[in-house]
Amino acid sequence: MLYYFFQVLNDLDFSGAGLFQYLSFRAAVACIVSLIIVWGWGGKFIQILRRRQVKDKVRDLALEGQETKGKTPTMGGILILLGIIVPVLLFCNLSNIYVLMMLFVTICLGLLGFLDDYIKVIKKDKNGLAPKYKLIGQFAVGLFIGLVMYFNPQVVVRKDVTALPEEHFYKEAKRVVDYTNPSDSRIVVDYKAPITTIPFLKNTDFDYSYFLSWLGGNYQAWSWIIYIPIITLIIAFISNGANLTDGLDGLATGVSGIIMFVLGILAYVSGNVISANYLNIMYLPNTGELVIFAAAFLGACIGFLWYNSYPASVFMGDTGSLAIGGIIASMAILIRKEFLLPLLCGVFVVESLSVILQVAYFKYTKKRFGEGRRIFKMAPLHHHFQKCNIPEAKIVIRFWIISLILAIITLMTLKIR
Repeated sequence: MLYYFFQVLNDLDFSGAGLFQYLSFRAAVACIVSLIIVWGWGGKFIQILRRRQVKDKVRDLALEGQETKGKTPTMGGILILLGIIVPVLLFCNLSNIYVLMMLFVTICLGLLGFLDDYIKVIKKDKNGLAPKYKLIGQFAVGLFIGLVMYFNPQVVVRKDVTALPEEHFYKEAKRVVDYTNPSDSRIVVDYKAPITTIPFLKNTDFDYSYFLSWLGGNYQAWSWIIYIPIITLIIAFISNGANLTDGLDGLATGVSGIIMFVLGILAYVSGNVISANYLNIMYLPNTGELVIFAAAFLGACIGFLWYNSYPASVFMGDTGSLAIGGIIASMAILIRKEFLLPLLCGVFVVESLSVILQVAYFKYTKKRFGEGRRIFKMAPLHHHFQKCNIPEAKIVIRFWIISLILAIITLMTLKIR
């Protein structure tokens, strides 16, 4: 909203109004405003949750310090969502299709998590929302993102005509524009194709339609059959991964902040023609606006970490964890970096795999030997380390360090190709 206000002031030549035309300035302000909303209002919000007895019933897992967690209020994810949505509405160009998609993901998954928390906390049903309904909600959000990414004419990739595959130039091209910079002059084209970036490989973009090349003929026209289900699964998997990671004070919050910082950088270089050409990566017009969203998300995580760090004064609940996982996955998909998620979101992936392996192995051994056996002392993985008598705060910091290392390696993929 303020974006349009200052745009009018800039047209009227008001001094300083032009600052709002810069992504970097709006991103910085969005981060600060988000931090103020979450950190500044967090104390009062926690008091409201305590007065209303908004506490989740903690299962007895025989873990150190667990008895105190049952007294800690939950549903603090509402703070995170407010810290994201308000600055985005204030400082983003709300006509941008990428911003609208991210707002849709944030609100929908936030409501899905809120419904789960509401059933558990207010309705006193410890099972919460049935897992199948959670998956249906996540798949619905993933389906929406996949459909918009595939069919919306504003979602394009810009490349040199000479570098564009012939079949896309004749069948997918929408418009040709002249691109000129001080050192180069080229003809480029905006075109639609379900492509993404392959890490560590130079000048190699992966086209999802390759899976259907065996059909022959106009097989690219059917690539949505592959693309949309994969996008849907990615969003559901990372969303659940963040949800599983949210088991220790500050763990999911800190890891998510690190991940989004990297995604913000990737969004900036992908949406800036000079940076994209210099790094020889896909130039994605209009994705630069996502930098503001990433900055608001980062500010919300930092502000929430003030209250969520050990010992936590509030938990985010599924209201926050389901949303932040879906936001991270969607952001990577929008900037066509979803193949980087297994690396960048390594903590989420490992936490999810630890649960999958634990359950699968337990069922297999129970069927074969009549007694279920475990790979880990407890899953998700962070509880395994708790069972090894490692202090909770140390586990969290070590997971942050691992996430930071993965973030650095992810950024290195921009040059190591």
